[in-house]
Amino acid sequence: MSKAVHDDVLDGAHDIIRSNATTMIACSAQPTSRTEAVSTYALADVAMSSSDFTKANGDSSGRKLTVGAKTGVTVDTSGTATHVAIVDGSRLLYVTTCTSQALTSGNTVNFPAWDIEIADPT
Repeated sequence: MSKAVHDDVLDGAHDIIRSNATTMIACSAQPTSRTEAVSTYALADVAMSSSDFTKANGDSSGRKLTVGAKTGVTVDTSGTATHVAIVDGSRLLYVTTCTSQALTSGNTVNFPAWDIEIADPT
């Protein structure tokens, strides 16, 4: 028996992020809570709004949410960025890995555009 899912179902998960995200943060380790993302492991952060996200068909199947690039973000704390987190006012919404990069307080960092992709069921 084959499996299927409507795009609206997959978009629902993306809509939670798109509609609620307030901040994207470069982190020095994988946060498991909002507190860890915004304070314990935070190196640099930038405000986010729904206009920073774009929904589209996935690269191979399903749907994707593209997180827009942010440039010239001030580094608040020196350390090596290994993860990127997206939070709202009370929740850790999404965490992913990033290319490891040493950041120095007072300098700036660029967040390239990246995708959150949910594949169709197989």
